[in-house]
Amino acid sequence: MAAESKSGELGSNLISFELPGIDGKVHSSGEYDKYDVLVIIFMCNHCPYVKAVMGRLVRLQKDLERSGVCLVGINPNDDSTYPEDSFEKMIEFASGYEMNFPYLKDESQDVAKAYEAVCTPDIYVYDKGRQLRYRGRIDDNWKEESLVTTHDLRNAIGSLLKGKEVPSPQFHSIGCSIKWKQS
Repeated sequence: MAAESKSGELGSNLISFELPGIDGKVHSSGEYDKYDVLVIIFMCNHCPYVKAVMGRLVRLQKDLERSGVCLVGINPNDDSTYPEDSFEKMIEFASGYEMNFPYLKDESQDVAKAYEAVCTPDIYVYDKGRQLRYRGRIDDNWKEESLVTTHDLRNAIGSLLKGKEVPSPQFHSIGCSIKWKQS
């Protein structure tokens, strides 16, 4: 089921987290303090929206890693109802797409809830002071990369790296709804 991200509380502070990564380490938000721009992406393995943009995200990290930018993927989905989003499948997914950024599992879903994440992908961009400056889409055509005319995420990051405000308007990300655990 498709869902649309919220606008986000621009200017709000980064919400801290401590989550296990597919690299066997526990990652905390503080370990990314050295980066000028931090991009948090709520994502998963099975979502066609995520699969369609993974190559773009990998290229973005490769292009901007020397500029002080770090992407971090967080999978909040309930893998008891969506086994393809299990930790083991995350490792396979990351290998298949040659992911070059951390991929973490939010098993409790507490982090996704704290961020008020809605869909996969749901993207949050934080400046050096760790204030939210962008919450929106990657570009204007998630399905057909060859038809992309505006690179919203890349442009937002570029603005922050130049010390400028992120251009408006910011368009919502669209993706699969997060698969919440049933209470």
